[in-house]
Amino acid sequence: MEEQPNDTAPTEPRVGATTDLPHDRITVQHFRESFPRARWSDSLNAWFVPGRTAERRIGRWLAEMEAEADAFADEKGRDAFAFDPIESRYLETTPSAFQIRTPYSRTVVNEIREIPSARWDADRRLWTVPYRSYDELRRRWPAIEAAAERNEPEARKARREAFKGTEEEEASKARSSERRRKRYPVPAHDVPPFERAVGTHVGVVIFIGTDGELADPATVSAFYFPAGQSEEHFWVSWRPGSLEELVTTWPARTSPGEEERARGWWLPDLEELRTARQKARSKLRTQQRREEQGDSA
Repeated sequence: MEEQPNDTAPTEPRVGATTDLPHDRITVQHFRESFPRARWSDSLNAWFVPGRTAERRIGRWLAEMEAEADAFADEKGRDAFAFDPIESRYLETTPSAFQIRTPYSRTVVNEIREIPSARWDADRRLWTVPYRSYDELRRRWPAIEAAAERNEPEARKARREAFKGTEEEEASKARSSERRRKRYPVPAHDVPPFERAVGTHVGVVIFIGTDGELADPATVSAFYFPAGQSEEHFWVSWRPGSLEELVTTWPARTSPGEEERARGWWLPDLEELRTARQKARSKLRTQQRREEQGDSA
């Protein structure tokens, strides 16, 4: 008697790769044209492409589609700029992107960093922004241009001249002098952790030690935060955190409350850590650039 085939025997898994696609007709149509052997799998809830090189071919196709989408978005950005251009001495255009060159300003840096795909060109000392990010650039441009004009050498010189001899100048000098001492008042009954990134009214710092010197309440209130009359504080030395230390610091889930701010220190949230990391990264790049210049000299 002839042996019947066993329909229940396990089948060998097919060689290939799967991918999920946006559920729009045009994308699926392009995909089917590029992969005519592709089939939809209800069990996998994805498209299955047979073949040993399927995964590599799918990856290459997705990269090409992404590049085409970016090119289309760039073209739309060019059209938007042509219809509603930004006219400014700080902005230039090239065939591939906008170029922004301004006097240094922390506001300018913070605004441009919020623009998608903006990049800092360290060699040419300017920012590049792709055309596809034009809408966000246009929205932020008034703040960027105002900050740039405010930091022009002539404008800064005029402010310095108007600032001389005023009470504000004396207060600023006193504040700068106090900051250079790298000390911070903490409650005697609630000492912060040492050698860990901590949020304070002067930014994210790392406390490193104390000699137990009591802090004058008037100095605390004048330069740091309101000190209660019955509250006793002492000085703690601090240093800025390195980029590695800040990157490995786990952020607090919530922003500091009123009690923590009144205390003077707290565990930093993600936004505070992001700002501190940007400063540390910029400082590290400056240090590396100086070392490279020294080596080349």
